[in-house]
Amino acid sequence: MEAQTRAPALSADRPGSRAKARTFMRRLIGQRYLQMMALLGVAWMIVFNYIPMYGIIIAFKDFNIVQSIAAAPWAGFRHFKTFLTDDSLLYVLKNTLGMSMLKLIIGFPLPILFALFLNELRSSRFKKAVQTISYLPHFLSWVILGGILTTWLADVGIVNHLLLALHWIQEPISYLAEPAYFWTIVVSSDIWKELGWSAIIYLAAISSVSPELYEAATIDGASRFQKMFLVTLPMIKGTVTILFILAVSGILNSNFDQVFILKNQLNESASNVIDTYVYQVGIAQGRYSYSTAVGLFKSLIAFILLLTANAVTKKLNNTSLL
Repeated sequence: MEAQTRAPALSADRPGSRAKARTFMRRLIGQRYLQMMALLGVAWMIVFNYIPMYGIIIAFKDFNIVQSIAAAPWAGFRHFKTFLTDDSLLYVLKNTLGMSMLKLIIGFPLPILFALFLNELRSSRFKKAVQTISYLPHFLSWVILGGILTTWLADVGIVNHLLLALHWIQEPISYLAEPAYFWTIVVSSDIWKELGWSAIIYLAAISSVSPELYEAATIDGASRFQKMFLVTLPMIKGTVTILFILAVSGILNSNFDQVFILKNQLNESASNVIDTYVYQVGIAQGRYSYSTAVGLFKSLIAFILLLTANAVTKKLNNTSLL
């Protein structure tokens, strides 16, 4: 009897499953051009992101370019131990975390505030002009911006001329030759380059806020400043949280292009970060296994930070990536 009662249910499910499959195939065929475009992106990701992951195993081998990865002898965790016991680790880690924390504390909130205030501009023409000017530096490479900064911050640069004219300094300062100024230069130039571009995603989130909420706040007597922080900011909380999680997970990344362009022998004590250290010790000296081990170590720490930040934000405001 039990088998007889189950049979109709199974047969009843089959037409529904077939109908769902037909609907899926019709939708797939109708979106075939979009699917083809998406497949190109998937293929690119597989070729350039997933297939090269096989090379991670050289972190556990003594690899050199004259032999294949499979033929290289195993080294175990020796390269990881070498990195963790290196005398340069402490000051390299200090520089990396110092600049990254400053970028997180100062550089992360500024695009949010910029987007909030930009959204309050009444003149759409002026708003577009400010937005265009602010994200224009994003499209310039650090090679170009590094040359501009090197010229501006030189002894005879515009910064020294301006400060001397204002009598804020008594003699010219070679800023890129002084380690004490390097972190400030890196953080401020990074904000200058990415402020407008980073604000775009917040402006997109703000545009989806319902106008009815602002109307209700106006009826309640809220000022424009109050609506910014009591209506707009809470409504984009999810976007802010997700970007914060991603920012925390990348805290060991120091923007290699920027640091490499601005660093020199005189400021090396403040400019040598993990990325430049890996380039100098691992890549330039041909120690590919060692550089891969350091990169894998960074990825592991980033994964742990990602999970930690995700768990904390999920507990605090019920918003997370996972």
